[in-house]
Amino acid sequence: MHEVFGQSPQGLAIILFAALMGGIVRGFSGFGTALVFLPIATPHLGPFGALIGLTIMDILGPLPNLRRAWTAVNQGDLVRLVLGCALVLPVGLWLLAQVEPEVFRYAVSLVALFMLAILALGLRYQGRVSRTMVTGIGGAAGFLGGVAGLPGPAVILFYMSRPLPVEVIRATILLFLFAFDFLILGFLTGMGRVTLGTIGLGLVLAIPNLAGNWLGGWLFRPDRERLYRAAAYLAIALAALSGLPLWG
Repeated sequence: MHEVFGQSPQGLAIILFAALMGGIVRGFSGFGTALVFLPIATPHLGPFGALIGLTIMDILGPLPNLRRAWTAVNQGDLVRLVLGCALVLPVGLWLLAQVEPEVFRYAVSLVALFMLAILALGLRYQGRVSRTMVTGIGGAAGFLGGVAGLPGPAVILFYMSRPLPVEVIRATILLFLFAFDFLILGFLTGMGRVTLGTIGLGLVLAIPNLAGNWLGGWLFRPDRERLYRAAAYLAIALAALSGLPLWG
């Protein structure tokens, strides 16, 4: 059977579907690409292959929104988040290199389900967030991003508690995740994990992912936000459960 990017036609179709679904979920809920993509793609690509594919396709997605985000971002907090992330991300990646792929799959699925539970319950950190804590949140995001490919939960759950305009919060999160993609890609390149094949696959995955982002945004209607968020939660739950090594 002819393989493309080391995948059978069925495996490649599943990975492309994961990229599409991750884009759709992000398009109509504002988050969820990694939460959907990684549990589905990791059994086919392995931990590092899935991370590289996700990173490359995710770099292209926010490009149209970067200029507007830069005008609204809290630049001081952004620097602290990225600094904390850069310091701790190598630790998470080193730990990932030491464990079996099944451990990574469990970590991704369990973190995704934990994030889903917190989102569904509407829980938020209510305390004061200091500058040092912002750096620490960046570090936590770097660790989770390295060991499980999920830098978003730490930033989203804690940073949104700050008494700032929604536009500022969203801009800072968007730019942090954009910077994270370059950080992890740089570290993975230094580890010798990035190849022309993985780069090519990431660029191919960007096509359905961008289409999914557009479709999700087109489908979204503000008056039906609850319905779409419920659909996003369901998609994340199914992806997380399907990614568990229990199913083979």
